[in-house]
Amino acid sequence: MQIRLGYELVYDCPQPTPMLLMLNVHYTRVSDVVVPDHLVTSPSIPIRAFRDGFGNWCSRIVAPAGRTRLSASGIVNDTGEPDVVASETQQHAGLGRADGFRSLVRSLCRRQVVHL
Repeated sequence: MQIRLGYELVYDCPQPTPMLLMLNVHYTRVSDVVVPDHLVTSPSIPIRAFRDGFGNWCSRIVAPAGRTRLSASGIVNDTGEPDVVASETQQHAGLGRADGFRSLVRSLCRRQVVHL
């Protein structure tokens, strides 16, 4: 089966605001991608893509003051079967840095959810 994916995020920032985004299909599913989920910004702003230490695709932007719209859509092939559960693994508490960063972004920008 094919699954359509996508999102639209709208932020209102009172000042230029750096953002790290992890919004792409996971790299382990690259062979299943039918239509890539390329990030689109409005207004058009530079996007620096990189891979983090775990191999995840990340994007860095500096959202300008005012409204910034982030969106993407794509299609992936999937079997429809549930993901394998690794029951022998443990959940670890976060290190706090990501939570602190999210709190900072939330305090600097107001996100608006737009339903398609």
